[in-house]
Amino acid sequence: MNGNKRSPLLLLFALVAGLTIGGCKDQEQAARPAPGPVEVNVVTLEAQPVELFAELPGRTAAHRIAEVRPQVSGIVQKRLFTEGSEVAAGELLYQIDPALYQANFDSAKAALAKAEVIEQSARQKAERYRTLVRTKAVSEQEQIEVEAAWKQAQAEVAAANAALARARIDLDYTQVTAPISGRIGKSMVSEGSLVTAQQGMALAIIQQLDPIYVDVNQSSTELLRLKQELAAGQIAKDQHLRSEVSVILDDGSLYSHNGFLEFSDVSVDQSTGTVTLRAIVENPDQDLLPGMFVRARITKGTRPDAILVPAASVIRNSRGQATVLLVNTENQVESRIIEVEQNRGEQVLIGSGLAVGDKVIVAGIQKVKAGAQVTVVEMPAPGSDQATAPLATAGKTE
Repeated sequence: MNGNKRSPLLLLFALVAGLTIGGCKDQEQAARPAPGPVEVNVVTLEAQPVELFAELPGRTAAHRIAEVRPQVSGIVQKRLFTEGSEVAAGELLYQIDPALYQANFDSAKAALAKAEVIEQSARQKAERYRTLVRTKAVSEQEQIEVEAAWKQAQAEVAAANAALARARIDLDYTQVTAPISGRIGKSMVSEGSLVTAQQGMALAIIQQLDPIYVDVNQSSTELLRLKQELAAGQIAKDQHLRSEVSVILDDGSLYSHNGFLEFSDVSVDQSTGTVTLRAIVENPDQDLLPGMFVRARITKGTRPDAILVPAASVIRNSRGQATVLLVNTENQVESRIIEVEQNRGEQVLIGSGLAVGDKVIVAGIQKVKAGAQVTVVEMPAPGSDQATAPLATAGKTE
């Protein structure tokens, strides 16, 4: 009975204590001040000159290539070069057995001597008949026939001279020489091999590697856009009207020598929609070899009024569009869709969507949304001397 009487009293006491504690909490929450605007770091956009470039994949190609082939048939007697070495134009590479061609040369030389003797006799006879015909010692018909015989002898001398020249050329062709200077590859034949004139297989290949070509492909749309910007004066050309090219190797390092864009192809590849660009690059140490994969950074010119923003300030919306958050004159956050023209490491080049004087949020983006009231902390604009300084209190609140 005593336990049953105490139970209602205990319940009443617990209820009173709970109401008292709840009232205290409500008073504490009412006394706590409401949170203030979020602090964000912003940069005020400025126009500045920016050098534009295009970074395109490509492959290296030899500046000149010569396939060494025999001009006459015969047995290779000697190979006179070291595979993989540098050879000079005119340097002897192979010696083909010259015995047959030497005999042909000697025969042609003898035939020429014989023809010259006959021509000399015919000439003297013709001169004598010219004298005799005036005294009527010979008829005019005989004199005409002698003159014709002399002219025929002259023609035979000319033919013999041509045959000798041909025999000399064939004899010279038994010495296979380098048509250009460059680095020669492996030999496809060895001593004792039979080679034939104008054969399909090359004896060796010589490649000139200094300078060297870099062939890259650029979108025809981008090329057309570049021409339009040049015509409109949005991009300034250099004084030499040449595009400088820097080569980035496969490991990401920058090649020590630069080059220049030499030409662009006159037609568009229908399957890829690209145009081939060819740059010529110095290669004195021959670090670049034909067939290497590289990236070519081609300078397109200078845009005098470009706008750059930090890459960290650019976010993508649900549609994949690039956007930034701005702070308007009332210190409220706005979202704006932009066009990113080019990534430049920690910065991006803006094509459209932003203007000089806009305040772009660069830190504290994750703590705000469009319409929120914020407190701004000015940071150096991209490209200025202080732009690389660390962000101070980005996105922090006390």
